[in-house]
Amino acid sequence: MLDLIKYVVGQFAEDKENVEYEVKEKDRVIEVTVVLSSSDMGKVIGKQGKIAKALRTLVQAATPSSSKRYVLEIRERGETADAE
Repeated sequence: MLDLIKYVVGQFAEDKENVEYEVKEKDRVIEVTVVLSSSDMGKVIGKQGKIAKALRTLVQAATPSSSKRYVLEIRERGETADAE
């Protein structure tokens, strides 16, 4: 699943070398956090969040129903996880 996320993010991000992926497994959830530079945030999220929503839909559709649920978060470099 991480390969799918990396592929889609790589299509939109211009600064591909500075994209980081953090994966945390919890009980029934796998959290994937994509950390981007500020210049790529708008490109990856898209107007009104359409690209981010489509990426989340792709991840949900590609996840087998018997496996853990994936949660995708897109964050700007330097922003803390508690900033929401």
